Amino acid sequence: MSKERHKYDIHIQGLENKHYEFEFEGGDKFFAEFGQDIIAKGNFKANVGLEKSSTMIQLVIKITGSIELTCDRSLEQFNEPLDIHQKYIYKFGDRHEELSDEIEIIPFGAATINLMHHLYDFIMLTVPMKKLHPRFRDEEEDYIYTLEGDEIEDDDVAEDETPIDPRWAALKGIKLD
Repeated sequence: MSKERHKYDIHIQGLENKHYEFEFEGGDKFFAEFGQDIIAKGNFKANVGLEKSSTMIQLVIKITGSIELTCDRSLEQFNEPLDIHQKYIYKFGDRHEELSDEIEIIPFGAATINLMHHLYDFIMLTVPMKKLHPRFRDEEEDYIYTLEGDEIEDDDVAEDETPIDPRWAALKGIKLD
């Protein structure tokens, strides 16, 4: 395991049943661990509130910072701010199993939990499908293109006045039962 991964460990064995606060920071090395090309650079700070009880551990994770993305339109680099609030629950059980995106079962004797992958997932979920530089976000996105380059206006062509291709006009008269 890498040294970077161990920075995100929380040692839960021996913790009393009460509330704890943890703070984690990540940068370019954090994102390099995952070997992907969506986010190459970024910095974040994660505040983790941990509430431990005899049956579960509840985490409230707040991530702030920014990531560097590449604009899909201009291929320019830009910073996207992060402001993430998520909850995650570890339930104690006799095996290790992920029940859902927010709930995981861990064995009663587990000594540590590692948050690296969860932090990465929460950050990746905030990356927009269409990565646009902030200067392009206010532009209107409803474009209609035609072969001739003429714009089509909704008022110009009504449904009843639409010209029918003569090859299909004969089919319009056929009635199906």
